[in-house]
Amino acid sequence: MPCERKPMRYGHSEGHTEVCFDDSGKFIVTCGNDGDVRIWESLDDDDPKFITVGEKAFSLALRNGKLVTASSNNTVQIHTFPDGDPDGILTRFTTNATHVTFNSSGSRVAAGSSDFMVKVVDVSDSSQQKTLRGHEAPVLSVAFDPKDDFLASASCDGSVVVWNIEEQTQAISWPLLQKTNDVSNAKSLCRLSWQPGTGKFLAVPVEMKVHLYERGSWDHVSNLSDDLLTQPINVVAWSPCGRFLAAGSVGGSMTVWDVNSKVCVERQKHEKGFTVCSLSWNPSGSQIAYTDTEGCLGMLDGFSSSTTDTNKVPVKKTAKDYDDLFDDDDDRLMDEGLSDTNSPVKKPVAADDDDDDDFLMPATGRVRNRGAILDDENSLDTGSLRLGQDKFGDDDDAGSTVEPTAAPLVPLRPVYEGPMPTPPQRAFQPGSTPAHLTHRFMMWNSVGIVRGYNDELDNAIDVEFHDSAVHHAMHLTNSLGHTMADLSQEAVLLACPSTDELASKLQCLHFSSWDTNKEWMVDLPQGEDVKALCLGQGWAAVATNTLMLRMFSIGGVQREIFSLPGPVVCMSGHGEQLLIVYHRATGFDGDQALGVQLLQFSRRRRQIINGEPLPLSHKSHLSWLGFTAEGTPCYVDSDGVVRMLNRTLGNTWTPVCNTRETCKSKSDHYWVVGVHENPQQLRCIPCKGSRFPPTLPRPAVAILPFKLPLCQTSTEKGQMEEQFWRSALFHNHYSFLSSSGYEINEDGQNQSQKEQQELLMKMFALSCKLEREFRCVELAELMTQNVVTLAIKYASRSRRMVLAQRLSEIALEKANQIQEEEREEEEPEYSSYRRTSGYDQTEVSGGRYSSSRYNQEEEEEEQGGEEEEEEDGQEMETEEAAETKRRVNPFAKEAASPVTPSLTPIGKVGRANPFKVLGSGKPSSSSGQPRVTNILDNMTSSKKSTPLSGSAGKQNKTPVLKPLAPRPKTKTQATLLQMTGNKTSNKKAQENTEPAADQKQPDAPPPASPAENTENKRPKTGFQLWLEENRKNIIADNPDLEETEIIKEAMGKFRTLSAEERLSWTERAKGQSGDAADVKKRKRAEGGEDVENKNENTEADENSAKKKKSLDPSSKLSVFAFNKN
Repeated sequence: MPCERKPMRYGHSEGHTEVCFDDSGKFIVTCGNDGDVRIWESLDDDDPKFITVGEKAFSLALRNGKLVTASSNNTVQIHTFPDGDPDGILTRFTTNATHVTFNSSGSRVAAGSSDFMVKVVDVSDSSQQKTLRGHEAPVLSVAFDPKDDFLASASCDGSVVVWNIEEQTQAISWPLLQKTNDVSNAKSLCRLSWQPGTGKFLAVPVEMKVHLYERGSWDHVSNLSDDLLTQPINVVAWSPCGRFLAAGSVGGSMTVWDVNSKVCVERQKHEKGFTVCSLSWNPSGSQIAYTDTEGCLGMLDGFSSSTTDTNKVPVKKTAKDYDDLFDDDDDRLMDEGLSDTNSPVKKPVAADDDDDDDFLMPATGRVRNRGAILDDENSLDTGSLRLGQDKFGDDDDAGSTVEPTAAPLVPLRPVYEGPMPTPPQRAFQPGSTPAHLTHRFMMWNSVGIVRGYNDELDNAIDVEFHDSAVHHAMHLTNSLGHTMADLSQEAVLLACPSTDELASKLQCLHFSSWDTNKEWMVDLPQGEDVKALCLGQGWAAVATNTLMLRMFSIGGVQREIFSLPGPVVCMSGHGEQLLIVYHRATGFDGDQALGVQLLQFSRRRRQIINGEPLPLSHKSHLSWLGFTAEGTPCYVDSDGVVRMLNRTLGNTWTPVCNTRETCKSKSDHYWVVGVHENPQQLRCIPCKGSRFPPTLPRPAVAILPFKLPLCQTSTEKGQMEEQFWRSALFHNHYSFLSSSGYEINEDGQNQSQKEQQELLMKMFALSCKLEREFRCVELAELMTQNVVTLAIKYASRSRRMVLAQRLSEIALEKANQIQEEEREEEEPEYSSYRRTSGYDQTEVSGGRYSSSRYNQEEEEEEQGGEEEEEEDGQEMETEEAAETKRRVNPFAKEAASPVTPSLTPIGKVGRANPFKVLGSGKPSSSSGQPRVTNILDNMTSSKKSTPLSGSAGKQNKTPVLKPLAPRPKTKTQATLLQMTGNKTSNKKAQENTEPAADQKQPDAPPPASPAENTENKRPKTGFQLWLEENRKNIIADNPDLEETEIIKEAMGKFRTLSAEERLSWTERAKGQSGDAADVKKRKRAEGGEDVENKNENTEADENSAKKKKSLDPSSKLSVFAFNKN
């Protein structure tokens, strides 16, 4: 098909220029950067007519005497043709339209815009508009299917999408192109074109080839390529007969293929090598008009569609024949053999994936040397390829294709029919928008927002804090080209990929540092690139492309490094926890195969989740990963399902919300920025028609509720069940935090328990009404002992005696269980000093719950031992404090405790004879504390001088954990921020809140109450006074006796006294007790403390309990034994 290239004509000022023919083929119409539309009668027309449509004209289309143009005032206008009279505005966008086109009948116009939207407008009634949302970057081109059912569009987000116009949905999306942030930066304009008439094929220019996709099945049926093409194809256009396809490239090459034979029938080159940016066939099929980016118009003349290839090919030069032999299928087989067999074909995914997410899909169409399944930035997402079909599957369509020359190779390439591998999603930072955008969020989390700007004016990073008390906003110049960021209360962490000259760098701005050098930087080894990063409390972690995870301290000290089991997807940090998600294998049929690790860097470092598979919705990928504000790991997938870790069920993942349920349209999404458990809030940004928000205007944060996907939640029963299990799940964090040594909100915990028990009671009542007695018993198993008692009353009133009987058995069981737990708790409690850091020791050793193991001890033995226990108690307290001091707590003040470590082994103090005196019964010399009687004095006098304010407030604040009604063992759960703060402060807080603890436990089992009558109420018993005076005599008489034997001997002698004598000793002891109580009351009055006590006895109880807490735990056992009688 030899043709003549006519000399170029200057048409418009330099810039993008477009051309088309009118319906008759008589006029050539062009538009350009000068805002004019010119109407040429021929290429030789020296005075073409022109219409000024705006400051710049970006695109034009002509049909049925209507000229439609997209101009720089963000409108799509109509003019009459050829007169050029304005005929109104068809539609408007928020920014300029980039391409307009008519459908085959001329009744509708489609326009794509830089605001990511595509609109289809009725020409006769412009109010009839359809808006197609879903692209995530400016639209490059649009093309109507000749039958008017579908519309194809290409975008800077790398996708080519076919839309169903009536349903306004995506029929298919292929990720084929290089991602860019603007039309001006795109490598190719990717002007799509449908085959005229039948619309059987859609031609898509991808790099140096044209992909042909079949209408309906959307299969990638073949490629058109030419070895002489060295630069990307910009535009394609079908001949009016539908047999030939012309393509214009960035380097000025113009190529025409016969689509049936896939043979290149014409090659031409732009006379100056400028980029061809528009092509148009004359309706007669004999000419092609083209324009370049310099505003010039050219023409190829002399095409003849009637003549066939057979009589044209022999006329050509031999060299050209030779070229034709090699520029077709043989060549493609050699080039793509590796590519097509090894590439993860993902046709089913492409069909279902309506969101062309940038994290999931690779960007451009470079097919060669594709051996690895892990995509790099420049690899093709072969979701569009169909295995083997390029080579021998084309003859499904008889007549449209010819038998490829590669037929003899067919037996060597069997077709794989099984499930296809899914391209693995690329690494991303949770809370960031795609890196190809000029203005993007690099991080949005609960601390603040990091924005990145990369345009002609500026390459900078802005850091803004939600709470400006943390730090003021920062503006950083981004000279290194950082693409990743994380933000915590302590620092900003930034990282950039490596370049040919520079290594990948990690930069940390440690703004909370108290010294003047607040910044450090680390170069990674050559060939290692940062793929994901995150910050925790006092540490930073970086995952690299070499499957390595590197830990740093927040000040820049390199810490542990370890290898990951697979390529990282993303990471998140919170406090002492690090959550890592990586590819554990290749996924199939659109599913990602991800693994998750959860590490905890507390004093005892451990891996909580070790490479378990991460559950995702079918055919979805991970889109956000993080922690709730309370520290529970959670994540969101691309289907909008939010899942949270359930620590009480073996670290399983529970779906707690589906954001898609609140979306109005299929193309709307929610972009998650944070999760809170108390109050229950999912904080996210609604994105209309896209997956992520623009940086300007500043997006508004919406709050979505949580809802577990239980069955029949429309019924009353289903609603209450959902509320109960959601409440249980969302309050698990209390037990985790307290066991990890963090401070917890007592009121919140009690409130949540109350809420759960109320819901159980309501469900119980409902089941009673429905006469489901077995179900009632099942619900009672979940209740606390108190609430079971209520349930028994309810059952009795409802005249369900059998049920009441069964419930009373459950109540008895629960009471026994509580007593058992108390007994078991005693022994572990001693060793828990060593194990559980951050517990308030005076709380833990408080003498409220005593084991009845020692209840059988004789009254006198207890009396005799009490004095020595005081001393043992001091020894114990000192040892506890020393143990506490060893625990390294990031929140606690160092060296605030005034105690001196005791050399006595903790085991000995905890387990040895509780009545044994050290040495001669004097307080141990290693104890740094004064006598116990002085502790209260210290406490009262220091109250005023220990305000819980300023920076120390946080460390000194002692959360008091009141026992929850039925389970006194929560007494031992204390919190992280209180560790080695001033004892005086600790005691103050304790003194204030102890009465509340007393009142909050109406249902504690009987053993709990005796402990309240402790030593302060009766500092010396009659036996003790007698023993003090007679101890020396007894020791002189029996020098070899052990301490216990001395006490037994003393008891024997005390019993031999007459009743009157014993009574007089007791009276003397009581007299002392009364004096002590008066002294204490005076001291309380001086301290100005207003405690909610009902009577003086309660006051004495509290003081005594407080004093008791500083004693050896063994004393509380013996006290209980004494008081029981």
